[in-house]
Amino acid sequence: MAHLSKINLKGNPNPSYTLIKLIVLIEFMKKLLFFIAALLPSLVFAQDATSNFTVNGKVGNIGSPARAYLFYQIGANKVVDSSLVVNGSFTISGFVPAPSNSLLVIDHLGTGINKLGNTPDMLNFFLDKGTIAVTARQDSISKAEIIGSVVNDEDKYLTQQLKPINDEAKKINDEKNAAPQSKQNSPDFQHSLDARIKNLQDRQQIILKAFVTSHPASYISLMAINLLSSEGVAVEPLFNGLDPSVKEMEIAKMIKKSIDDRKVTDIGVTAPDFTQPDVNGNPIKLSSFRGKYVLVDFWASWCGPCRAENPNVVKAYNKYKTRNFTVLGVSLDKPGATADWQAAVKNDGLSWTQVSDLKFWNNEAAALYLVRSIPANFLIDPNGKIIAKNLRGTDLEDKLAELFGKI
Repeated sequence: MAHLSKINLKGNPNPSYTLIKLIVLIEFMKKLLFFIAALLPSLVFAQDATSNFTVNGKVGNIGSPARAYLFYQIGANKVVDSSLVVNGSFTISGFVPAPSNSLLVIDHLGTGINKLGNTPDMLNFFLDKGTIAVTARQDSISKAEIIGSVVNDEDKYLTQQLKPINDEAKKINDEKNAAPQSKQNSPDFQHSLDARIKNLQDRQQIILKAFVTSHPASYISLMAINLLSSEGVAVEPLFNGLDPSVKEMEIAKMIKKSIDDRKVTDIGVTAPDFTQPDVNGNPIKLSSFRGKYVLVDFWASWCGPCRAENPNVVKAYNKYKTRNFTVLGVSLDKPGATADWQAAVKNDGLSWTQVSDLKFWNNEAAALYLVRSIPANFLIDPNGKIIAKNLRGTDLEDKLAELFGKI
């Protein structure tokens, strides 16, 4: 499994961002909770024998001066252990209070971890209590098999379940990149891709939900829940169904807090009110739109996916603006970027009310709505209740047609 850097969730300028999220889903799963672990405070864990681990490695017949390095994390503390490799064998032991994403690297020349270069011989896997055998018949740890680890077996199983989706996403991405730019900019082509991607996302959610339901005591289920939650899926019932041993993990508590925090924007709740200045500096209050259906649309002039989505919002607005529907645009533009913001509003034909405090990712409305990636939107009814969110492509128009009838 490839070891990637954490995905930037904050408005990647690539219009294929949603598709890329699917393509790298499998690799991202491990990195996601590894990143969450990095956010945890420095915790003091009681070290008991039941949480000790031993990694017994065998990498062909390599030997001196080769050395094995194991990178992992306990709370906010990054740990590096190492061992000489003798006749291809090495042993590294330590302590982990819960499964931890880890990286095993073989320094074949014994030059030290600072001189391994950009393509070291490495293996990404989960470190857990007990004894784990990592065996590579060839002289490369990247080709090793992991034996004696339930969490790694479960990770492998879920990876296999997701592989057809991953393969199809790559196929769609290749098809998109091979198309001429004029075709890529075509609304019909974009809508076709959106529909295919949406189908993959739906299939992906079914697989993740099924895994959690059938593996309530699995650490991997926590990852699946967190991924589903990040996509706006209601996951509290799934989390509640987890085994108590999993819920007691520190990372599980972080995820539970995130789930609870997201309730402020659950469908059916009253939309949090906020006030921000419009392009002329006049304060605009969300609650002033009571009596109308309003789409609160978070975007930015610098956000490629947002600009690609704007034509869909314009089309829906023009079709239903006489049916008690409007849009309130909230821009996450940067401080001092008023000109860029207003130019994007004009060029994209965004004729509805636009507001921004020009605080970039510190936008107060975005923080209130827990917006961590854009585009993002929330559809609010005349009573101020959230009735839908993250309506993209034809989904927005379909939802409005459901409310007002097709035009």
